[in-house]
Amino acid sequence: MIMTANTALTSDEPTLKKQKLDNGEAAAAALSKATSESSTEASCLSQFEQLNKMTTIVADTGDIEAIRKYSPQDATTNPSLIYKAATMPAYSALVDEAVAFGKGDLATVMDQLAVNFGEKITQIVPGYVSTEVDARLSFDTEATIAKALRIIDLYAQKNIPKSRILIKIAATWEGIQAAKILENEHGISCNLTLIFSKAQAIACAEANCTLISPFVGRIMDWYKKRDGVTGYAPKDDPGVKSVSEIYKYYKKFGYNTIVMGASFRNVGEVLELAGCDRLTISPKFLQELTNSTEVVVQKLQKDDIREDIAKVDMNEQTFRWMMNEDAMATEKLSEGIRNFTKDIISLEKVVESKM
Repeated sequence: MIMTANTALTSDEPTLKKQKLDNGEAAAAALSKATSESSTEASCLSQFEQLNKMTTIVADTGDIEAIRKYSPQDATTNPSLIYKAATMPAYSALVDEAVAFGKGDLATVMDQLAVNFGEKITQIVPGYVSTEVDARLSFDTEATIAKALRIIDLYAQKNIPKSRILIKIAATWEGIQAAKILENEHGISCNLTLIFSKAQAIACAEANCTLISPFVGRIMDWYKKRDGVTGYAPKDDPGVKSVSEIYKYYKKFGYNTIVMGASFRNVGEVLELAGCDRLTISPKFLQELTNSTEVVVQKLQKDDIREDIAKVDMNEQTFRWMMNEDAMATEKLSEGIRNFTKDIISLEKVVESKM
């Protein structure tokens, strides 16, 4: 009897295996079909269009025609971008107008020139336009506040409300304190730039800043030089990791400050941060994204933060110590301020030649 039972079981095995195989194949086929349909749907869209469903795309340029081409939600400028645009014949009228407005005062001309570019950009994008405070004021809280108020007043003279403008300030301790006052006492939204560390990001969130711009590519540049490598896979990119860490910290502890990845060196970095609040992208990479229909996978999910993240009690002493311990952040922040200053001086020479 035992042998008969075993024989019966053995004789049924092929049928049972076939049923399991059929069921497995059916499930696999269904999954494959669903994946295929999803991929097909995505592949009908450019990577730009797919990314735009996950992340607010911002144009990182002072070239007004490039902004018009891609119709982003927001646009950012900085002294380097304004300098490049101001030397283009297409925008000479904006420079001439600022020179006439300034009546021989260089500082006034420079402020008006930034606002002239910003005004044109507000006519194209529906959201924020970032206008940067002179980098030479990065360690002067009161002067930064005064300059920001002046820029907002110049925009108001063009009937552009402060709700359309982000005042861009370098994320030194002094700059963050200026932003705190501008945000909380004047209702002026601020974009804290040259973010290279969690210390800067946390201090900005504690100051209730509207937005921060962590610089992905510049972080990678520093580590490439240190490690003696030519690059990293996107998921291993130190800049990508830094922005991901900041994003997760903010979502974990309920901060409303917007994380906007910036300063990309390649499209791989951009795609590895799909799902970030905002990404500010140069026209070159916007074109690459537009030309590709490869599927974009969302990498950051605000409701899926599983890491055990420790809360940092931020104050000036903690900020300065954390920056002191972070050679990359300290070096890149200083370098960024120096480079923006060089471009401001170069722009001033262009302006002075017309005064």
